[in-house]
Amino acid sequence: MVVVIAILYVLFSNTQENLAIRGIESGFAFLGHEAGLPIGDSLIDYSPTRSYGYAFLVGILNTLFVSVLAIVFSTLLGIVIGVARVSRNWLLAKGAAIYVETLRNLPLLLTLFFIYTVVLAALPHPRDAIALSEGVFLSKRGFYLPRPVAEDGIGLFLGASAVALVLAVMFWRWAKSYKVRTGRSVPGLRGGLAIFLALSGLAFLASGQPLTSELPVYKGFNFKGGLSIKPEFASLLIGLVLYTAAYVAENVRSGIQSVHAGQIEAANALGVSSGVVTRMVLLPQALRVTIPATTNDYASLVKNSSLAVAIGYPDMVSVGGTIIGQNGQAIEIIAMWMAVYLTINLIISLGMNMLNARVQLVER
Repeated sequence: MVVVIAILYVLFSNTQENLAIRGIESGFAFLGHEAGLPIGDSLIDYSPTRSYGYAFLVGILNTLFVSVLAIVFSTLLGIVIGVARVSRNWLLAKGAAIYVETLRNLPLLLTLFFIYTVVLAALPHPRDAIALSEGVFLSKRGFYLPRPVAEDGIGLFLGASAVALVLAVMFWRWAKSYKVRTGRSVPGLRGGLAIFLALSGLAFLASGQPLTSELPVYKGFNFKGGLSIKPEFASLLIGLVLYTAAYVAENVRSGIQSVHAGQIEAANALGVSSGVVTRMVLLPQALRVTIPATTNDYASLVKNSSLAVAIGYPDMVSVGGTIIGQNGQAIEIIAMWMAVYLTINLIISLGMNMLNARVQLVER
């Protein structure tokens, strides 16, 4: 212990001495200084006159945003591909296998470069943008779509929609308990969805249609107005989704194959369709096997989002790297990176462990 403390003291002393020689301050006071760095993609209002702390917060939000979206879409895509991997359709199974083996054996960085520099760069210039529908355009500078604009009465509409959502969930839960008590099936999911849509629609009309849209318009050399999804963000999101989905698919495949074949044969003997067998027999049981491995994949996805710096998306690592280049306080920034990534992955692990405990079979 004494030796370890002595080594740490020497390292600390040397670090402080080197920082003093280079004229670099230590501590986190720099977070309150004006950043002066531009950030091209921000979820909150930002200008270079903001502080370093605010700029780093923009980077954290960008990291969280792309990570959450990638987790959702990679899970959905992974489930579809995982089911396809065990399909009896030879072409479908082989196609899914080729997808999984290709994506798993390619570096994610290479996939990101391919999407950014080859696929999206091949799109037309904004003046020749592909019009997918009214107000929706696709070009090499991004994907443009209408921006929703709130008008008077939006609070009333959102409040009524929240009430409709609560009623829909209550109906769904009642339908489940009714089936348990009586054995009679009630379409709880579809009924709840119908309740939500009907009540929300009535609230939208009654509040004077308080939601309009702002369409993007081509002016000068690019589109103005509306919402835009820039190529850097799209490349990162697509790359993370495709890459992580390959791993999630393998988790789903192993989970499905862990289900005893006798259960499937029993369901088939009762004349249950293959779709119902997949949804009601295979996937619920496969979920128990899939969750632990998928937790690791989600954590890897969050860490892999740091590759955004390679294609210019201003995530936390990219913004932090720029800050280091300006003030040289690398130790503080690296400590902040480590703290944020550790916090995000601990939250993911906690949530997935809670889900895992909820779906596991409990022996009495």
